[in-house]
Amino acid sequence: MARYFFDTSALVKNYHAEAGTADVQRLLADTSSEFLISRITTVEMLSGFAGKVRTGVLSSSDYTILRRRFFADVRLRRLRPFRMLSVDYQSAGDLISKHAMSRTLRTLDAIQLAVALRIHRLLPLDAFVCADQRLCDVAIQEGLAVIKP
Repeated sequence: MARYFFDTSALVKNYHAEAGTADVQRLLADTSSEFLISRITTVEMLSGFAGKVRTGVLSSSDYTILRRRFFADVRLRRLRPFRMLSVDYQSAGDLISKHAMSRTLRTLDAIQLAVALRIHRLLPLDAFVCADQRLCDVAIQEGLAVIKP
């Protein structure tokens, strides 16, 4: 069974059509695969949807629909959230110290990557799925295979 960790930058493409949507939906259509997210993704997804309302890309009713779809996918275990541990925050800080002085690595991205790396040590991932090239570059340096939709 293939196992993928989705960063929010890629997962949002499943709920709103944009560049990379077809690639994300093709991955998620594989019912024999497992799709993992961090708990913080639930907040980041809502923030992403709200940002699209704020900029006029989505309506508030679209927000409600996308929010329901996303949480239904979590409830039905189509997406499997992993809780964040204290060690993830320490690891995220270590990632910032190691990478952020020479490249952009934002706080939430470092936390997402830290969770993915912890999961990868426990349940090897086939790929870290991410649409942010800067985060993909760091993930590769940290030893993860990456899919960038």
